[in-house]
Formats: sequence, structure tokens, C-alpha cells
Amino acid sequence: MTELKELRRLVKEGEGAQLEFKLKTTHPEKIMREVVAFANSQGGTLLLGVADNAELVGLKFPEEDAFVMEKSFARYVHPEVSYTREEIPLENGKNILAYRIKKAEDNIVFFNPTGQVEDRKVYVRNADRSIQASKEVKEILKEKLKGKSYRFNYGPKEEVLMKYLDQHEKITVYTFSEVANISHKQASKTLILLVLARVLRVLAGESEDQFILA
Repeated sequence: MTELKELRRLVKEGEGAQLEFKLKTTHPEKIMREVVAFANSQGGTLLLGVADNAELVGLKFPEEDAFVMEKSFARYVHPEVSYTREEIPLENGKNILAYRIKKAEDNIVFFNPTGQVEDRKVYVRNADRSIQASKEVKEILKEKLKGKSYRFNYGPKEEVLMKYLDQHEKITVYTFSEVANISHKQASKTLILLVLARVLRVLAGESEDQFILA
């Protein structure tokens, strides 16, 4: 069981790749995006009753918020995610609800806003933000679930890529296609393979992803 001292230490670290604060369950659909992003990334902890400035406000009726959460897990998240819930009492008589979301090991988890398959979206975590996954990130997630080993041939385009990353910290699919004079599709496939081969790492972005050396 988490003690108040441990909770304060955790909250002091601030929001990040594996920690998110929410004050209450007013917009449960937004909370479920964070849940999906945690499940598709490295897992994480969602704290209900904590303000963005890390103030431990607490929930006056945590059982009501827990009920909203249970309904929202069932409505917005597919397939089910594995998680634990804990209620942590505060000195002000209120409580914090801590949801620990486990990383999905066997499947990609979708945020399903309407219940229609065509409306499902994939979210992943990048630092303290949950971002809708691009085509490249979804393909990387799908391939990683297969648990295979990936190899690649070091050719002219890979050489151009490494020289670019030697001078610049990051590259996008568009930039790679430009500097290597290859199609967008070929640039995408190459970067995906290099992430799967653990040569590169992908940082999901709102407008476009960035790829860095692993």
C-alpha cells in the first residue's frame, strides 16, 4: 500500500512518461487517452485528485470517481487493459485514486470514442504527453508484438541517414526522404526497420515523428 510520504515523493517528480495527474473525472474520455497511451508505451501511473501544479487536492467522493472510471474503461478502451487501483487518504480527509496501468504485452490498445471500429485511435506516450500514433508508430507497435529479431542492410541511404544524425540530433520521414533522395514510402519503411533493429528510437509528435539514435 502506498503511504502519503511515498505519494508526495512521486508527485514531486512531476508528470512524465509514466506519470499523469488529473484533478477529477469531469472529462473521462480524455483520461482514457492517457490510459491507452500508457498501455501502448511503458505503462504508467494515473493519479486522480492531483492538480497540474502537483497540489494534492484529493477527491471528496472517491467511490463516485471510481465508478466513472470503471464505466469509462469499458466504454473507451479496447481491448481491456490490466491495471490496479488504490485509494490513498490525505490529511484533509479526502482521497487520491491511483491507477497503475500495465504495459500491454500481447496487443495494441485502442481509444474508442464512438464504439465504431473505424473510429478507433492509438495513443502513445512521449515525455508528459499522450499523442495519437502515426502510421509509422502503429506499424512499429504491431511488429514489436511479434517478438522477432530484425536485421537490415547498410546501404547508401543508411549511410546518408547516419551522417545526417551525426550532425543533427533528430530526423523526420520527410527530411530523410529529401536528404537521401528517396520516396516518402521508402524513407518510412527504412526508419521503421531501424527502430525495430534497435538502431533508432522514435519520438511520437503531434505533427510528425522524430527519429533519434537509440
